[in-house]
Amino acid sequence: MIRLGALDREIVRLALPALGALAVEPLVSMTDTAFVGRLGAEPLAALGITTALLGLFFVVFNFLAYATTPRVARSLGAAGRAAAMEQAGHALWLALLLGLAATAVLELLAPWLVRLMGAEGSVYPLALGYLRLRALAGLAILWLMAAHGIYRGLQDTRTPFWVTFWVNAANVVLDYLFIFPLGMGLMGAALASVLAQSAGAVWFYLNLRRLGAVRPWPGPAPLLPFLKVGGEMLVRTLSLVGAITLAAAVAARVGTVAVAAHQVVWQIWLFVAMSVDALAIAAQALVARYRGEDPARVRAAADRLLAWGLVVGVGIAALLALGGPWIPRVFTDDAEVLAVVGAVWALLWAPQPLNALVFVWDGIFMAAERFRFLAAAMLLAAGAGALEMLLVVPQGWGLAGVWWGMILINAVRAATLAWGYWRTRMV
Repeated sequence: MIRLGALDREIVRLALPALGALAVEPLVSMTDTAFVGRLGAEPLAALGITTALLGLFFVVFNFLAYATTPRVARSLGAAGRAAAMEQAGHALWLALLLGLAATAVLELLAPWLVRLMGAEGSVYPLALGYLRLRALAGLAILWLMAAHGIYRGLQDTRTPFWVTFWVNAANVVLDYLFIFPLGMGLMGAALASVLAQSAGAVWFYLNLRRLGAVRPWPGPAPLLPFLKVGGEMLVRTLSLVGAITLAAAVAARVGTVAVAAHQVVWQIWLFVAMSVDALAIAAQALVARYRGEDPARVRAAADRLLAWGLVVGVGIAALLALGGPWIPRVFTDDAEVLAVVGAVWALLWAPQPLNALVFVWDGIFMAAERFRFLAAAMLLAAGAGALEMLLVVPQGWGLAGVWWGMILINAVRAATLAWGYWRTRMV
């Protein structure tokens, strides 16, 4: 039997540093935007175009973290650190190969990609220069993804937090230094990111080499399971990104005020989701380790994580419900936008307990390496949400219709994940 007090402490030990790492990234992105925004509209437009492009491009490789965590954790539990380091070495080699390929693709296709994103006139050369410089960090970005997955699998979320913190702190300092005192403008922002991310990759490399994860070339066969997960995760990711993009597009067709209000509500949703995503990371690490170490513990650990998710979700819902009169004013003071946000506010806070369970279930199924099931569940949910959202404009449902579509996506996900959870074993 698992002593729940001990398990609770383990969940907190993993989730809190993960929450810190998740919180650092968007705050630094906001700082980047604020610095570049002082240079004028054209550099800011170029930054927006290229960061959106890079985000879409590199999300394809997020399986380097998601596939690595359960493989390392299960090996750690079943056979000890040496076996875990073998899996870590495979992940690092794959990150190296894919990082070099990603950099080459971005450099080769940069002019076409920037045009595809709509960059024109004086914005085009700025966006092209920024993209080509940022592409040099392609290897570092993928190495960082794999390293995060490795450390989570080793039950260590503190090291990734500190690497993330110092990398992003360095990025802020270098941003200011390169953009303003050295007068490098937008290219200074790109160079700051490249240097900071490369330094983080080197930091991880030195630590992982000390742990024994840096190994000779293992041949292609051990890398194939990671690539299989990559294909399944790509279906899941593209389904989710497609549904989110459709929501924004439909809100834009409802009207200018509606899309402004949607942006406010969406940003708040993303921010509060981070706290539960930290529990999902804890689930990936703990449940996978127990699968290798003692399968009898898996269900108890998963149930406890779901209980934590429900409690956190209820807490978030209560805070949002109470903060409704004040929270949106942090983002806008436009009376029309605030009125529309207020009209859909309950659709933001009420589903939070359900959303929390979905996030934790995601982490549990990733730990169980049920990636194909997750892809199918997301595809079904995104399809249901998309069908609803396509009716919003013809039926005149307004922004509320968009957010009912978002709720439907997570309701379908919850139903499929709950069915899979109770019908199958997690071992």
